[in-house]
Amino acid sequence: MAGEVAVAGSGPSVRRIAVIGGGPGGLYAAALLKRLDPARTITVYERNAPDDTFGFGVVLSDETLGGIEHADPEVYRALSREFVRWDTIDIVHRSRTHTSGGHGFAALGRRRLLEILHERCTALGVDLRFRTEAPPAAELAAGHDLVIAADGVNSVTRRAHADVFGPSLTEHRNRYIWLAADFALDAFRFEIAETPYGVMQLHGYPYADASTVIVEMREEVWRAAGLDSCDGAESTARCAKFFTEALDGRPLRSNRSSWIAFRTVTNSRWSHGNTVLIGDAAHTAHFSIGSGTKLAVEDALALAACIEEQPGLPAALTAYEAERRPVVASTQRAAAASLRWFEELATYVDQPPRRFAFNLLTRSRRVTHDNLRLRDASFTAAVEEEFGCPPGTPPMFTPFRLRGLELRNRVVVSPMDMYSATDGLPGDFHLVHLGARALGGAGLTMTEMVCVSPEGRITPGCTGLWTDEQATAWRRITDFVHTSAPGAAIGVQLGHSGRKGSTKLMWEGIDQPLETGNWPVSAASPLPYRPGVNQVPRELDHAQLTTIRDQFVQAAHRATTAGFDLLELHCAHGYLLSGFLSPLTNHRTDGYGGQLENRLRFPLEVFDAVREVWPAERPMTVRISATDWAEGGTDAADAVEIARAFAAHGADAIDVSTGQVVPEERPEYGRSYQTPYADRIRNTVDVPVIAVGAISSWDDVNSLLLAGRADLCALARPHLYDPNWTLHAAAEQGYTGPGAPWPLPYGAGSRTPPTGRTDAPKPRLRLD
Repeated sequence: MAGEVAVAGSGPSVRRIAVIGGGPGGLYAAALLKRLDPARTITVYERNAPDDTFGFGVVLSDETLGGIEHADPEVYRALSREFVRWDTIDIVHRSRTHTSGGHGFAALGRRRLLEILHERCTALGVDLRFRTEAPPAAELAAGHDLVIAADGVNSVTRRAHADVFGPSLTEHRNRYIWLAADFALDAFRFEIAETPYGVMQLHGYPYADASTVIVEMREEVWRAAGLDSCDGAESTARCAKFFTEALDGRPLRSNRSSWIAFRTVTNSRWSHGNTVLIGDAAHTAHFSIGSGTKLAVEDALALAACIEEQPGLPAALTAYEAERRPVVASTQRAAAASLRWFEELATYVDQPPRRFAFNLLTRSRRVTHDNLRLRDASFTAAVEEEFGCPPGTPPMFTPFRLRGLELRNRVVVSPMDMYSATDGLPGDFHLVHLGARALGGAGLTMTEMVCVSPEGRITPGCTGLWTDEQATAWRRITDFVHTSAPGAAIGVQLGHSGRKGSTKLMWEGIDQPLETGNWPVSAASPLPYRPGVNQVPRELDHAQLTTIRDQFVQAAHRATTAGFDLLELHCAHGYLLSGFLSPLTNHRTDGYGGQLENRLRFPLEVFDAVREVWPAERPMTVRISATDWAEGGTDAADAVEIARAFAAHGADAIDVSTGQVVPEERPEYGRSYQTPYADRIRNTVDVPVIAVGAISSWDDVNSLLLAGRADLCALARPHLYDPNWTLHAAAEQGYTGPGAPWPLPYGAGSRTPPTGRTDAPKPRLRLD
């Protein structure tokens, strides 16, 4: 692995090396490879002069510095002499400064970093050719064993071989400019300016006796401020005026700086023959998590190590990509979350001040509540106090009220289809399944999608509420929850499968039609879920829409008598009501199709009819797919309007999921990957939200709540893995309060059991 540099492998066969680009990544790769084998001939082509550089300060993490120290102690020592270190972050918003400590940064000037690498390469015998355009990569590849393309975000090499590398470049919505101040800030500083043109932000950090200052804003703000027509000098002067408080009235300076929009670069592969991409040529990650130089240096280290370890260059390049791609993907996900946060900054400026600061610090999801509590306990305690946490109570164990229902904590067992019913009747399995999760401590346990008619089932194993017998069977379950898990609530999710009905049980073939016994399916439009596989649904006429609306109403009546505490209308995942909302599945030309207002009409009619019969004191929520993850489908802006419409009609909360609407979707999976959609709705529309989607740890739950991204968090698979997930989360946090009471028969198990001999007390073996 990177940092564990060996002296065997493909190294001896890689003697002639050309490096395109003399930035930190290219220079460090050249130095490492030359140090490992002084007989190598290595040439670095850099079109700029040695002292030309763009940007100002460079931030490196302790982890990256540790790798440099192991791989090249001499470079590490030279860097260490130059670093400015600090551990605090200042967040300045509306003239209030909130400081958080314990973060640990190290920075130096980019020019000095390049000088150190120039000196190291020269001492090792690397041929540095400044003011020299590199020959084309294909030409270099013919005369060298290895070509390292470190030619940056605008890589000529990547563009020349795009058919092989498969690049994807995504330009984002903010404009930013790199500047500098001739004094050192006391800390990493984020400052927000609410101007007549819109919200602007400053990112600043010290290096040597100066500071890097990045000014960023949405493009529409940039244009409204007239910055699109300013030259460099005027832009620099105006940015200094916007942030005069941060700069204490002092000027900013530029280095041929210009306004740019950040581009995220990915490639389907990083090598082509004996040519390999590193750094920004291979991938980019937004500057707000300080990752560009860090990633390039780590790439160089991994590449050098793999060349030494592997038996040949093809194996080395394969190993390099296999090692680095997961690390880079993780960093890019964190950077994307941070980038989106700053793009949506205007939606957060009215948050309470400490919540705003906490939200900013945890925006990438790499810093979490528990992590921040260890770094700066007093800051985190102040955020918790502002949130309303009683002393010793984690955020997830604070109560939350929806109409007449007070939930004892913020944890929801997410609806999960079990496909284990017969004729729609919930049986012993459902009693044990739902009863166990309610006993396990969750504030709210949700049923699977309960179907309003036999034709509205997804599979023959789906539960229903189309008969009184089914209502009686559900009553048995709700009575158990209310009796055996006092204080726990249980909710029902009502839905209709639409075009995704009449399919096999999930484990027999998800979304595959039944071999026998199919029933006809219906939808907003006659579009099969998978053409040639699933049935073509009938397009519902007005009379049939009325019938289905009435089926929802009758099911809601039965849900009332069944004793459910909350009702959720399922308008997500491509089922019937979701199918009306998405333009990809609703091609109607009547009053129920076309513009979003019309596509909302039938789901809102169903909602209104159900709300009318559902008891006024009991809350009603709506689950939506906030994006279809497909071109031309529902997007985040549509989701805000959908949520706004349901909230206006009386929805007590919006349960924000995504996708499963069309089979060609391309979700961006990752930890808590759906929560940005819940976040946007919560901070744009005046309605509580339930966040769901790969939320797996209690630390994530606490972080989302404290940051104001969600009011409740729904977890599915963690509750399949551990029915007592919530109680165990309480035990692991040392919480024993009313938000997570253990059932009396389980009381003896409320402490984490010892794990074996590793927990045994240790004797004193030294005398200090």
